Amino acid sequence: MSKSVNKVFLLGNVGKNPEIRTSPSGTVVANFSIAVSDREKDSSGNWTDKTTWIDCVCFKKTAEIVQSYVTKGSKIFVEGKITNRSWDDKKTGEKRYKSEIIVNDITLLSGKEESGGRQEESAPSPVKRATFQEVLDDPNEIPF
Repeated sequence: MSKSVNKVFLLGNVGKNPEIRTSPSGTVVANFSIAVSDREKDSSGNWTDKTTWIDCVCFKKTAEIVQSYVTKGSKIFVEGKITNRSWDDKKTGEKRYKSEIIVNDITLLSGKEESGGRQEESAPSPVKRATFQEVLDDPNEIPF
């Protein structure tokens, strides 16, 4: 078998406040989307920004950091892996698919003033890091 790599790096802004929930096993889960932009020339030769929205999910300590420090507009750097999942739509019975990033590491780049102020005054730095390996002791805890 040949070696392969599934690694994603994203730098962008959070589109809306993260959704936080707890799985049946008690694992904290955070879902959010990041807007990343590329510059490209349009058919007239003018430069335009093209924004892509990317869904992200993180677990345990990383999700708790997201809950405490990430808000709509926060600039963040995310390292993770892309995954695909599918399910049957309860209303139509059709098979649905979704691609998302499982966040392994997050770096917060916005200060309190830039991200909406959810950071606490006692926070030593606006940059917080947590790695997937540090916070996920049991791979069976991933709720999918």
